[in-house]
Amino acid sequence: MSTAELTAETWPIAVCMHGFAPVGPDGVALHDAPAERWDAMFAEVAALGFTELEIADSHIRPADLEPGRRAELLAIAREHGVRMISVHVQRQSVLEPGREQRNLDYAHRTIDAAAEMGMDVFSTGLHHPFSEAQRRALWFWTAPGWRDPDDADTRALAVARLRELGTHAREAGLPMALEMYEDTYLGTADSAVQLIHEIGLDNVGLNPDIGNLVRLHRPIEDWREMHATTLPYANYWHVKNYARDAAGDGSWFTSTPTSLELGLINYRQVVRDAVALGFRGPFLMEQYGGDSLGVCATNRDYLRTLLPRP
Repeated sequence: MSTAELTAETWPIAVCMHGFAPVGPDGVALHDAPAERWDAMFAEVAALGFTELEIADSHIRPADLEPGRRAELLAIAREHGVRMISVHVQRQSVLEPGREQRNLDYAHRTIDAAAEMGMDVFSTGLHHPFSEAQRRALWFWTAPGWRDPDDADTRALAVARLRELGTHAREAGLPMALEMYEDTYLGTADSAVQLIHEIGLDNVGLNPDIGNLVRLHRPIEDWREMHATTLPYANYWHVKNYARDAAGDGSWFTSTPTSLELGLINYRQVVRDAVALGFRGPFLMEQYGGDSLGVCATNRDYLRTLLPRP
């Protein structure tokens, strides 16, 4: 089936891994867990009606799995009718001080692993590891973290390294999606779009995760304008929503996670707009707090009502 023929029933909608603990009660990381634990994870994904999963490298690092374990992971997923549709490399920026080359090499290895495992998207960004304040906060986005410097040379370095990764992804047959994230060169709509132009590769697009910006406890761009600017460049999409409130005088801001239907962003509007603009990439259901997996399933069902019918 070509991407042009995607419908509400066939559009790939994946679930995130936030609902699974990266380290088990026994202290064993999910990455290193025995097959039984992987089996339980995919069984739960399938029981919720998902047939696609995004592998987050906070939980499992395909690049660091031995070939036999990669094969084992694929086999278990297939047994449950689940495809690992994408891999998301997070908080391993190619600009992280002291780790730039290590992170770049790791991203290259992840592209190779994603291609070997038959994934459809390589997703990454420029966000850094949590600051100590973010690790202590109830919601990490309420505390200060890394800021990409307002420096032309550093931005040019980011462009060069991301272009290198994008070129590799293209050679591997993969699109590369760059996730929007505050205080990075992907932190505003205009800066993110300009970065795509600077990279200049047709397989490199945006993951217009405007939810990352709507949740901030500070002034933000209008969500409608951000989507209008970024959706023409979207090739993969993390979707989530937040209830947001702010004082009229700008003295306070607050947000909390909620469902796609109830939050500030009107997904009925922006999904319609994206499809009209030619978006045909996979969606990724993402949710923080509470029953993340359950909310992702609810959001998936809602999203399908917004997508084209045959």
